[in-house]
Amino acid sequence: MSRLAIIGGGMAGASLALALQAGARQRGWTLHLIEPFAPGASYQPSYDARSTALSHGSRLIYERLGVWPVIAERAEPIRHIHVSERGRLGVTRLHAGQERVPALGYVVENAWLGHCLWQALDSRCVQLHCPEQVQTLAPVEGGGYRLVLRQQGELECALAVLADGGRSDLREQLGIGVRRSPYGQSALIANVTPGKSHAGMAFERFTDEGPLALLPLQDNRCALVWSRPPEQAERLAGLPAAAFLDELQQAFGYRLGGFRQVGSRHLYPLELIEAEEQVRSGLVVLGNAAHSLHPIAGQGYNLSLRDAWALAETLLHSPAVPGELAALQDFQRRQARDQWLTVGASDHLTRLFGDSARGLGIARSMALSALDLLPPAKHWLARQAMGLGVRQAWLQARQGGDGQCERS
Repeated sequence: MSRLAIIGGGMAGASLALALQAGARQRGWTLHLIEPFAPGASYQPSYDARSTALSHGSRLIYERLGVWPVIAERAEPIRHIHVSERGRLGVTRLHAGQERVPALGYVVENAWLGHCLWQALDSRCVQLHCPEQVQTLAPVEGGGYRLVLRQQGELECALAVLADGGRSDLREQLGIGVRRSPYGQSALIANVTPGKSHAGMAFERFTDEGPLALLPLQDNRCALVWSRPPEQAERLAGLPAAAFLDELQQAFGYRLGGFRQVGSRHLYPLELIEAEEQVRSGLVVLGNAAHSLHPIAGQGYNLSLRDAWALAETLLHSPAVPGELAALQDFQRRQARDQWLTVGASDHLTRLFGDSARGLGIARSMALSALDLLPPAKHWLARQAMGLGVRQAWLQARQGGDGQCERS
């Protein structure tokens, strides 16, 4: 019997386990999910909860896995996207109705998404190690990896998947280098309450100091992601609530009326991080451990979910033993174009709108206006935002199981 170990039970790791669990049992594999801080059995809503924007393509994946109806209970639809630049007239608007979808995407609290994923895992298919931590891992002669756990001794597996985040100590322990490209910005994350209804509108507003995004949440809240130079972000994070809302109002304007409330504020340094290796014999690097993107377009987690889905599909449809290098290289080739386009678009967009040169600002404004008047171009942009721009048929072509563990 082959063992597969997923190191990291966050959203990417738990999604991979869910995608594998039914097929793994059929193939006679044992799945191990190792996580130091798993979501609890109960969910407690919070005004200050961090959120993730799920694309329409991510919804399709979770529908295939049978968990979307539960996730949707606390998912706020993004029905419209408004892209603009402060101080200029150019604007582009995207609408779900024009794309013939119920929503362009959905905003879900991370705690709720994690709760839904963990509740869908079947203990007959996935052995949960929680709370638990991998102290070391090393390749085993003949294939696979040996994991040394903090509490439960050693575990050998044919395939180890590193899904333990952008600051992966294990990635560094294995000598897997990373390419880092700092943006000279920090993301200020908070939830705010506007004076008007957000009506399912997501805003992306570019300013000279950095991009500002407002995403619709339940209870007429908005998830704010405000990228600023580190010293400015620290100053904003330390302001009294009223002073902070005043500055946010000046940067955003009054499309949502006057802002009334802000929750706790958190800062995260922003840089593009890419692992120099994503596969080795018996090893896959997944999620933020593989690539960590600027949040400007909200595509980081959606790309990681597509990676997880592609890895599960590759493993389950390959006759090879899990961990065989040829199959893992096939997965990497399968996702190479998606990763290249998504990472490249996010990076170039960040740097393009971060340049305050006067002539470039005028060109950006004209481009936004032109895009709004060209339906084919807007349709292409909308499909990228929905996670359907690369091999979209692949998300819908195969008609398989619902992702649930078969009952014996």
